[in-house]
Amino acid sequence: MGTSEAKTAIISISSHVMRGSVGNRASAFALETLGHPVWSVPTVLLPWHPGHGRSTRIAIDADLFAAALGDLASARWRDEVGAAMSGYFADKRQVQAAAEMIRSFRERDPNFVYLCDPVIGDRGGLYVSEGIAEAIRDELLPLASIITPNRFELAWLAGMPVDTSGDIEAAAKAVGVPIVVATSAHAMMAGAIANQLIKDGQSVLAEHRALDRAPNGLGDLFSALMLSRIADGLPTEEALRLATSSVFEMAVRCVEAGSDELLIETEASSMKTPMAMVNMRRLIATRPQGRRIERKST
Repeated sequence: MGTSEAKTAIISISSHVMRGSVGNRASAFALETLGHPVWSVPTVLLPWHPGHGRSTRIAIDADLFAAALGDLASARWRDEVGAAMSGYFADKRQVQAAAEMIRSFRERDPNFVYLCDPVIGDRGGLYVSEGIAEAIRDELLPLASIITPNRFELAWLAGMPVDTSGDIEAAAKAVGVPIVVATSAHAMMAGAIANQLIKDGQSVLAEHRALDRAPNGLGDLFSALMLSRIADGLPTEEALRLATSSVFEMAVRCVEAGSDELLIETEASSMKTPMAMVNMRRLIATRPQGRRIERKST
């Protein structure tokens, strides 16, 4: 799609915070750091991440949101765009508008790549309305080239448990998206966490050490980096390795600095040329009695 001389533009749809580095603040910065022009679309405006406490919430009118996305889909520059990603939505009508825009781009370009990060909840349950979650499942997943749910989100979307790596594979098959990357997946190493990639019936783990007090925004960052590498034409497993390495390295640096925000402006090198080691394992299905684990590379 893109080249080193002129990379494809990417549409990034998510929340916007005035302070901090979550949602589109993280995604757009990561994409731009790796050379992609970004068409940034806010779904809601917030002074800061809700985890820091209550604040004013500035809603984006759903009708105006849909009209603006219609403008983007028909803009004279639309041929610049080769991919899109979405994260947090504040209204199910925003989801429907995003789906309509993505369909419009794909009608012109069958190779248009769409990554859906279904930001709907975590271990505590849904933190969007059930209507929004259902709209993401029903409207956006059928259009997605790639999804990057956490374990809870994958379980909710598939309607089945994800208590093992095998469960994650089964859930990925159930949602029917060509490429699924489950974040916060089960690692084989003690004291570790993993991202699990499922594509074409194959399953690969990218593992790294688990961290306490990791900052918010790592999921947004991972999704953007994964999409950037795939848009640049890298093999999916290499995109997984690089994105996981970047996010782990960024998280370590934030924890060491005592920051509860992503230090994207000072640690951009972690996004471009990550040095953190990530353990890659291929999961090989055997008979129903169990599963054999084979290390692919380190």
